[in-house]
Amino acid sequence: MGSSILALSTRAMLANTAMLQTVSHNISNANTEGYSRQQVELATEGGQFSGAGFFGRGVRIQSVTRSSDQFLTREANVNLAAASADQARLDKLKQMEKVFQTGEAGIGYAASQMLNAFVDVANQPQDLSARQVALARAQDLVSRAQSAANQLDSLQSGVFADMKTTVAQINDYAKQIADINQKIAVVQGNGHSPNDLLDTRDQLVKELNTKVQVSTISADDGTISVFMGGGQRLVLGNIAETLNVEVDNYDATMGRLSITTPSGNARLDEGAVTGGSLKGLMQTQDEDIPAARNQLGQLVASLAWRVNQQQSLGLDLSGTNATPAAVFGVGNPAVLPSRFNSSSLSNPPVSLTVVNGRELQASDYLMEEDPAAPGTLKVTRLSDNAVFSNVTDGTQIDGLQVNISAAIPSGDKFVLRPVGNAASSMKRLLDKPTGLAAASPVTGTMPTTNKGTATVASLSVSDPRTVDYGNVEIAFTNDSGAYTLTDITNGVSVSGTWTSGNPISYNGWNLNLNGVPKKDDKLMVNPTTNTNSNNGNALAMLAIRDENIVGQQRIVNPSDPTQVTVIPGASITTAYSQLIGNIGVTVQSATTSSDISTKLSDDSQTLLQNKTGVNLDEEAAKMIQYQQNYQAAAKVLQVAQSVFSTLLGVLGN
Repeated sequence: MGSSILALSTRAMLANTAMLQTVSHNISNANTEGYSRQQVELATEGGQFSGAGFFGRGVRIQSVTRSSDQFLTREANVNLAAASADQARLDKLKQMEKVFQTGEAGIGYAASQMLNAFVDVANQPQDLSARQVALARAQDLVSRAQSAANQLDSLQSGVFADMKTTVAQINDYAKQIADINQKIAVVQGNGHSPNDLLDTRDQLVKELNTKVQVSTISADDGTISVFMGGGQRLVLGNIAETLNVEVDNYDATMGRLSITTPSGNARLDEGAVTGGSLKGLMQTQDEDIPAARNQLGQLVASLAWRVNQQQSLGLDLSGTNATPAAVFGVGNPAVLPSRFNSSSLSNPPVSLTVVNGRELQASDYLMEEDPAAPGTLKVTRLSDNAVFSNVTDGTQIDGLQVNISAAIPSGDKFVLRPVGNAASSMKRLLDKPTGLAAASPVTGTMPTTNKGTATVASLSVSDPRTVDYGNVEIAFTNDSGAYTLTDITNGVSVSGTWTSGNPISYNGWNLNLNGVPKKDDKLMVNPTTNTNSNNGNALAMLAIRDENIVGQQRIVNPSDPTQVTVIPGASITTAYSQLIGNIGVTVQSATTSSDISTKLSDDSQTLLQNKTGVNLDEEAAKMIQYQQNYQAAAKVLQVAQSVFSTLLGVLGN
């Protein structure tokens, strides 16, 4: 009996020692990231039979377990991955927002100032200083556009670098998880859980979710398999896969994911990444930066096209009939062939020509063989997935003409980028102030003998000069605006009726009147002979400020191509305001998403911590309890020793 009491009290002391040790371990790791509270699992030692019944033999230690909850852990990791993705994207969007300045520092203001400079040019066409100011304002616009484009390029380079860094971290976490899987599998067979190793692995999975969302599946040997959100295997047992960042098939500045296989790197679908900072970086690269770059490019390409068009319709100070030099250059629309094409990569058989800058859209396009009609080509506008079928040489799409110089092999693909590079390649081509075409090729004059109040408000050319401008006389035949227009040079006579607010148009020029003409009033339109005093084209340049020249759309009815709906575009200042507004809305939306996902992540982490974390007050109470238990067990041992000594003394006597 004495030996039984000794064994019973000894086991009690050992159990309480183990619990005190575990409590101390918990307290020591209360602030350790990823640590889960541990507890000693006890069981009653089997009773000892005697004639008087079963006598208890005390307590035994079954195991040391940790507090864990698979559901809460999985939920916390999913929310953490979403929060990391939203935060990574928001950080980049805030950088992009700073690219587009508002107020006087903005590109829209610079464009307006350039066009406003033609007020002074129109007032004094012969003044070289006024012309120089206009060119200086044009250069300021170019500098701001290039600066914005360069900042977007730098942002894209940063995203590419961050993607590489993130993938390197993912590979490192995957390898560490595989190594710990190996260690866990070795010790799992002893029937007890390696709690600290499990905590370390769970923490690695958590850290991995900040980079890319993953899910895990447990195996019987204690290991886990790790899969990316789209189902791509990342870890299997003690084997970790290796991710890579490769250049895009079309654009070498963009990164794409691949995974190393025995036969080489295999490209991963973007759907394989569903969360984590890598998701946010890829969304910024694939959606946000291209959208901003294309909107900026659309604005400057449309403005440059329209200014150059109007410049070509006027006369510079030399007064020659030669077409004046262009003011701006924005480079040709880009064609990016897939690096897997069989046709020439350096000289692709596809090119683009801008035929109407008003209709340029802020989008890239994908040109490929139409699966529904093999042997034919289709073009998909990537901003809204609108499809243009049966594309051939000369097909016009959104103000562009597609030029195909040779047969395109089956399977070849091309990304068409009409405006994406416009801002970065923009430059001022005109350096001489005398080269500004401020004068209209035609001049309007009215005899002093006219009886009405009509005067020439403006006279400008709107169409290319396909014929020589002749001497034209307009004679009003009544007080209601009826007139006869006689082209004296070419022997042509036409009749018409002038109404207030509408121009008289002929041979590519438009004449606007102030006041009201009377019967027998006359007006002469003659080729301009003195460009020093004519300001017709300068006024037309100024009018571009209020024209809707950005983003006009022509929608053709597929069932009746003659039915065309024209959706007006926007002015330069409105287009830039819309650009800033779109980015602002995107940033605000991303901020809201980040706030929500961060709150969900914090809440789920709190729930998990409450379930598995260490509560110091609770551990302190347990320590007092286990200390008292230990002291009581020691007292039992002391009493048992005393009883045993007394029994030995009695037996000795």
